[in-house]
Amino acid sequence: MILNIDFNSDEAFYVQLRNQIIMGIAMSQIQDGDQLPPVRQMAEIVGINMHTVNKAYTVLRQEGFVKLDRRRGAIVCIDVNKMQAMADLRSELAVILAKAVCKNISREEVHDLVDRALDAFE
Repeated sequence: MILNIDFNSDEAFYVQLRNQIIMGIAMSQIQDGDQLPPVRQMAEIVGINMHTVNKAYTVLRQEGFVKLDRRRGAIVCIDVNKMQAMADLRSELAVILAKAVCKNISREEVHDLVDRALDAFE
């Protein structure tokens, strides 16, 4: 998996890294049980500060995508708590849909975008 940080983006580096790791998991480029590179190595690979990588790994742990082990580092460990995942998704989706409504994006356009996005993971 190739990780690219957009240094010109307004999005925080740790968020970009987190999002790319989640995308890698969703697209089966990263599997359950895979070990992510150690913080220092990931920082070198991506070209960002190791504290930023640590923050991304911490957020991924909090969200149930990795577990942190002192000996093995960050291990992909998908949280199977579907009810919590649905609640989290509902909360995030509410803001995204509110933005769509503000920009006059129709229900049909949203459905089409969701279908295309989901098709990319198959």
